[in-house]
Amino acid sequence: MAVESLGSAPRVKVAPWNDPVIRGWVFQIVVVGLVGFLAWYLVSNTIDNLQRQKIASGFHYLEREAGFEIGDTMIEYSPASTYARAIWVGILNTLRVAVLGIILSTLLGTIIGVGRLSPNWLLSRICSWYVEAFRNVPLLLWLFLFYKLISEAFPGPRQAISLMWNSVFLSNRGVYFPVPMADPIHKWMGLAFLVGIAGAWLVARWARKRQEATGQPFPVISASLGIMVGLPALVWLAGGAPHHMSWPELKGFNFAGGTVIQPEFTALLVGLVLYTSAFVAEIVRSGILALHKGQSEAAAALGLSRGQAMRLVLLPQALRVIVPPMTSQYLNITKNSSLAIAIGYPDLVASINVTINQTGQAIENILIIMAAYLSVSLSISAFMNWYNKRIALTER
Repeated sequence: MAVESLGSAPRVKVAPWNDPVIRGWVFQIVVVGLVGFLAWYLVSNTIDNLQRQKIASGFHYLEREAGFEIGDTMIEYSPASTYARAIWVGILNTLRVAVLGIILSTLLGTIIGVGRLSPNWLLSRICSWYVEAFRNVPLLLWLFLFYKLISEAFPGPRQAISLMWNSVFLSNRGVYFPVPMADPIHKWMGLAFLVGIAGAWLVARWARKRQEATGQPFPVISASLGIMVGLPALVWLAGGAPHHMSWPELKGFNFAGGTVIQPEFTALLVGLVLYTSAFVAEIVRSGILALHKGQSEAAAALGLSRGQAMRLVLLPQALRVIVPPMTSQYLNITKNSSLAIAIGYPDLVASINVTINQTGQAIENILIIMAAYLSVSLSISAFMNWYNKRIALTER
């Protein structure tokens, strides 16, 4: 007897409003339309109100003369510069604090986190007190404290503390020290330094592959430092070894010549580093404790010292746990740098604040702040996500 082949069951026709696929698309289109309508209403209402109150809009003001001083700049700036350049100065100052803060807080936080795991009772207690003190006090209070300590602990320029054979001076206006005078060879030295960084990365990559193949370690740190310092030094020698210096000298009520590290910058950087390193220390400690104790026992069985076991065995494995929460701390450093306005450091927020007061165009300036912080934060997140994928375990 022939057996009829069983085909797929016929699809039951349903009304379009009962089809989950069609219903899902309709809901999404409605939500997007409502959001778009709300955005259009807010923008159009804002434009109408600005026109009614005869308030200028747009970004044409960026080309006008700023007319205000900025005390700490990384590039040439004067009151005759444009608002765009003033804002760019603020962005560079914010990036300087953020980059230095990320590097220093990572180093200090790692040391403190490892110190909390030390068998030395006194060392572990000191690290624990440090973490609890900085984690449980608002960052703004630490910034106020460090700024007052720096500005009041040192005398004025006329009574400045002299160090290193009258070449470095400490005062309540900052730390003054000599710097090389500008020379065309310096740009080539900077380029050589960047080449040295690339060379150090290649050396580290080669050393890792060599160790995986032969088991022989290579002094990567010393070799990398030699490349990054040696190449600029060779360029400097090839350029005639210019050694003319600009020395700080007391003239009137302040120093002239050399360069200065402003107390506002010092207070902000110290506060950010000490505060964030307390959180980094806990992340590092928890990452190490997440590893099985057999890893430490195996390292000890191989004859590795505690320092070697930490550097070669524990920390490389703990990075897979440490990196994701560290991303949040790096973002916090960047965003917390906006508190600089409380102690007078001319970061992006300070430059924008003065610009708003002079131009009255708050919406455009706030959008610039949001775009700047969003760009920096997304860049940090993208880099850390790339690094996290790079160190992740790959399944076979």
